[in-house]
Amino acid sequence: MMDRPSLSALSAPLAAALLRDAARLRLGVQTVAGATVIDAGKAHRGGIEAGRRIAELCLGGLGTVTVQTDPASAVRPFAVTVHSGDPVLACLGSQYAGWSLDHKDENGSFFALGSGPGRALARKEALFEELGYQDSGDHAAFVLEVGKVPPAPLVTRIAETCGVKPENLTLVLTPTESLAGTVQIVARVLEVAMHKVHALGFPLERVVDGIGTAPLPPPGKNFMQAMGRTNDAILFGGTVQIYVTGPEEEAANLAKTLPSSSSRDYGRPFEEVFKAVNGDFYAIDSMLFSPGRVIVTALDTGRSFTGGRLAPEMLDRSFGVVADDAAGQ
Repeated sequence: MMDRPSLSALSAPLAAALLRDAARLRLGVQTVAGATVIDAGKAHRGGIEAGRRIAELCLGGLGTVTVQTDPASAVRPFAVTVHSGDPVLACLGSQYAGWSLDHKDENGSFFALGSGPGRALARKEALFEELGYQDSGDHAAFVLEVGKVPPAPLVTRIAETCGVKPENLTLVLTPTESLAGTVQIVARVLEVAMHKVHALGFPLERVVDGIGTAPLPPPGKNFMQAMGRTNDAILFGGTVQIYVTGPEEEAANLAKTLPSSSSRDYGRPFEEVFKAVNGDFYAIDSMLFSPGRVIVTALDTGRSFTGGRLAPEMLDRSFGVVADDAAGQ
């Protein structure tokens, strides 16, 4: 079996670079229970470049994230593109928000879903047994989509679970409504595709490579709007191409079932869907969470199969696009 890279080792320099460049990236840095906590959008402004670099950290050093122009769109001219030569480990083993972190005491409660390379050290999810991956290392990093600083007892527990010294633990806070939060969430366009590939039962060992892109939305004015816009960027504007081995008819079927349009909840902005179920994520069809358009390439035959479609009209509705003639009214 081929040796697999250490997410801890690959991501440690990325976390250190965030700390080193904190001032120019407009990041706040504090120490909690000996660990480094980086604020990328609450008390400190953060920004697009901070979000891009945080997204690469979240991929465990196994992916690249770029912000580039999208010449096909005049009103949504910029997009986030992510690529990984090991999308299963980068996305499911690192970027996926799979570890529930909670704490409650007399001072209140805290909850966040932990994503990032530290998950592979903690191994609190059954998913790692399926991936057959065991990481080891001295450094752990997590990205939390919150603006609240985690309490010291929880930080201590995270370090102990990962088996690292508190001073080698980095927690990056990226509120959904911040610029950095917007970028790092949209940079999950490939990850949501890989999560659905897994949910559909397609053999993960046959996924060889992957690339995805989605438009960069304006940050929302609050959490609800921001959550809606970042999800819509992927559901209605995301395109992913994955490269697989095996029978091409299975690649064709994957292209048909993978897009967000295969879900019964497809067709409305995500904020509306979320409000319709009274904020209960589990009431939303899990098959909704996937890019709008998918290309699956069967490497054994060289043929590619497409599924889904982009829905620019839904993006305009979600992103609050104002026409030129209405801007001054």
